[in-house]
Amino acid sequence: MQNIWIKICGITRQQDALSAAELGADAIGVMLYGGSSRAVRADQLAEILKDIPPVVKVVAVFFDASRAEVEAALETGLIDVLQFHGSETAEFCESFRVPYMKAIQVRADDDLVSRIEGYQSAEFILLDNYDPLSPGGTGKTFDWTLVNSLARELKVKLVLAGGLNPDNIKAAIKVVQPFGVDVSSGVEASKGIKDLSKMKLFIEGARAGG
Repeated sequence: MQNIWIKICGITRQQDALSAAELGADAIGVMLYGGSSRAVRADQLAEILKDIPPVVKVVAVFFDASRAEVEAALETGLIDVLQFHGSETAEFCESFRVPYMKAIQVRADDDLVSRIEGYQSAEFILLDNYDPLSPGGTGKTFDWTLVNSLARELKVKLVLAGGLNPDNIKAAIKVVQPFGVDVSSGVEASKGIKDLSKMKLFIEGARAGG
């Protein structure tokens, strides 16, 4: 299996962004969704992302945002990938002409294949836990066996999220065999504040598991 792609999401501080980069994360995520407890604004991005090496991709996370909100983030010139967590159509996601990741919440009674195939223009498909009260960042896992053959079947870049942490990351990768993994609350000291040792253990575990 290829070296696993690792995204540390919910970054709110420059020091956490730099730490994630130094520890070997491939991408960092910033929440541009006001309903998130880890939300940041587009006008804060320059400060948060200062001195981040170009090799680390910056992912802007949205939930049913307006076109103007997405464009305001892109106008900073700091965003590499757009991540959509709501009910956005494929046409909306691809209209910005920037690589995008579409989040899909996993439910046991759902036709995941059809939902994923509806976003063939996506650079990545992120699989997250379903929670009717939250679009993401629940800190809860889902049944990984529901998706343990999807990456091979669909030949898409599946990114696994939902309740991942240093203790379960190796097992998650073994079951799902995703292209990448995405963590937020699992490496935090408190909401929006990352724990350096947890980030280190998570990244080491993901590399070992992948």
